[in-house]
Amino acid sequence: MQFNRSKVMLACVVASAMALGACSKNQDSKKDDTLTATSPATGEASNLTERNKQQRLIQTLQANFKKADINAKILDVKPTEMPNMYWVSMEGMSSVYATADGKYLIQGDVIRLGDKKLSSIGDKIQATENKKHFASLKVEDLLVYPAQGKAKHVVYVFTDASCPYCHKLHEHMSEITAKGIEVRYIAWPRGEQFIPAMESVWCSANRQTAFDQAIAGVALPPATCKNPVRDQYALGLKMGVNGTPAIYSSEGEYLGGYMTADEIESRLNK
Repeated sequence: MQFNRSKVMLACVVASAMALGACSKNQDSKKDDTLTATSPATGEASNLTERNKQQRLIQTLQANFKKADINAKILDVKPTEMPNMYWVSMEGMSSVYATADGKYLIQGDVIRLGDKKLSSIGDKIQATENKKHFASLKVEDLLVYPAQGKAKHVVYVFTDASCPYCHKLHEHMSEITAKGIEVRYIAWPRGEQFIPAMESVWCSANRQTAFDQAIAGVALPPATCKNPVRDQYALGLKMGVNGTPAIYSSEGEYLGGYMTADEIESRLNK
């Protein structure tokens, strides 16, 4: 994709892993932590200096987006291990990288060399942010399927009752929980028209039964309670979720879209 030439919205940029085995978002439809950077030259903490750099970078990027008719909201920027390269988080979009002067963007992964295994310089940053988001959730606001026996792992899954791949994943719930994996569903309706069904599930006396019905196509009674569905949808946007199911470990690592029970277990045990 040629970013400047096509002038397409960054919202169209979806990580390739998210595009496989997932239902895409229907198109019709900060916590302000103190950031610490270590100066490579002196090793001294420079909170304020780095913070000012980040704010200037955000302003520059937003101005350049506006010039290019790109509708993108920047949520945060963080310095990476690569000199003068920043990780940029945007609402409802996959993260990108930007040079410190805000003149260049890099879409996709920036790969670290030198180790036996290739890895992206942004993976740990994204996972750390995701872990904070999950820690802020209340278990009672989720749809939880406890592990059978002793829990070995917990996964968070953004789901939508209208999504065929979510249906396919849900059919194997007993296999997943039998492996000692607790599944915590987060509501993520892929469009405005799917919100009522998910709100009805979350307002039901038994969410598991209601979700089973909704995912099978049964029309549920209208929601009659205050519910967290829209807040959970907003959380997904902050994390760059753009399709369902989106499966994450409790450490914030993105595991994939639709996966078998064996595949989920294998990823978690690595």
